[in-house]
Amino acid sequence: MTSKRLRSTPIPGTRDSYTGVDFNLGFHVRRYRLDLHYRVIPNHLSGVAELVVDNYQPLTRLSLDLSSSLKVRRVEVLGPNQRRSSSPARFKHSANKLWMTFEHPIPVDSEFRLRIHYGGNPRPIRSAWGKIGWEELESGSLVAAQPCGASSWFPCDDTPDEKAIFEISLRADSPFQVVSNGVLHSTKKSASATTWEYRTEHPMATYLATVLVGEFISIPLATSAQGVPVLGWVPRHLRQEFLHDFGDQTAMLNLFSELYGPYPFSDYRVVVCSDPLEIPLEAQGLSIFGANHCQGHNKWERLVAHELSHQWFGNSLGLAQWNDIWLNEGFACYSEWLWAEHAHRIPAADNARTHYQRLASQPQDIIIGDPGPKLMFDDRLYKRGALCLHALRVLLGNQEFFAMLQRYVAAGRHSVVEPHDLLREARRACQTCNIPETTLTQLFHEWLWTTTLPPFPESSTPLPLIPGKAD
Repeated sequence: MTSKRLRSTPIPGTRDSYTGVDFNLGFHVRRYRLDLHYRVIPNHLSGVAELVVDNYQPLTRLSLDLSSSLKVRRVEVLGPNQRRSSSPARFKHSANKLWMTFEHPIPVDSEFRLRIHYGGNPRPIRSAWGKIGWEELESGSLVAAQPCGASSWFPCDDTPDEKAIFEISLRADSPFQVVSNGVLHSTKKSASATTWEYRTEHPMATYLATVLVGEFISIPLATSAQGVPVLGWVPRHLRQEFLHDFGDQTAMLNLFSELYGPYPFSDYRVVVCSDPLEIPLEAQGLSIFGANHCQGHNKWERLVAHELSHQWFGNSLGLAQWNDIWLNEGFACYSEWLWAEHAHRIPAADNARTHYQRLASQPQDIIIGDPGPKLMFDDRLYKRGALCLHALRVLLGNQEFFAMLQRYVAAGRHSVVEPHDLLREARRACQTCNIPETTLTQLFHEWLWTTTLPPFPESSTPLPLIPGKAD
């Protein structure tokens, strides 16, 4: 398992070939402490970001990602005991990069803190996938940062494998509520505003960090069989629609906990914005839906399951690099089919065949093992990734397939993974089943590394359905 990627030897070069963002080399951010004030009507964000850093190279300067729409006022360098250095860092902020230069080199393997005072009107960052990051809504705001929009609202090392602990404190005007990642530790009310303080218990990738500001009510749903609280934050006028459309949310959490292993966080929250959203979005410990996904007719049930499954695949098991995004989306798509099998007795094989036939009628020009930035969010990657997993289930059978998944999830819990981590556990399962390793290698090669669609994964006997609600 890959616990961290040392950016002293980035793969490849010094720039992320998917996002086009230069890597920030020589250090790791271990903790972000964000103490922010957000005025909703003018969409103005200000405050202090404190980053706890250690370095694997001697440093005379370093860079962070930060949108040029935000203005840096001051940068301080502190030691672990909070004492300010004798010479605050000189800095330059342009082209969405914040460069800091130190008068005295920081020796290798030091721990130090950067305290960055900044503010301005946050707005999304333009990217190859449209505008991403901080988005102003009709009544509040949200952050949807995948894959490289975290720098739209705080200075960071915005690359998926550099996970860190987050402490997020946001003061927002009344009557707005704030939802963010982690555990809500406190709310402090004043005459005109409330400060909401959240802390993550496990490391988080920067693109999964979010704050949602809106006029919500909290709606508790049933607690899971493991004792995990499930909560909705919803506009008041959508209360009944939410209870209908998200009524199976806890049952989904129970199913995925049985199939994949324990839910990886202390609670699960669903936030429904008052604005429509093109697609739902996952963040660590919560998912974000638009008002259009909560209309009382259960049309988006598969997406409710899809976003929940990302808490295992994408949030707990993070990506080492964007090339491997099929590991997130293939599992999330297959989770849709597993929920349909459990809840509606529709075999995953039926959904697999339907989508296989659709893929067969579309251009076959995608390598899902390394799709490139233009195709990394292509629906064909999602469905072909799910079909790869279904082919693996057909090869191994239910018992070994789900045992293999649980080992894979447990080994990568709260870390980052790469395809070889999944392949390692699949090899172990093949040994148990006396399946030649060449068969497994061919399966992965055909589904991940060729453009031609492999034959549909037929089973000689129908796979037993996973237990349903009435079983």
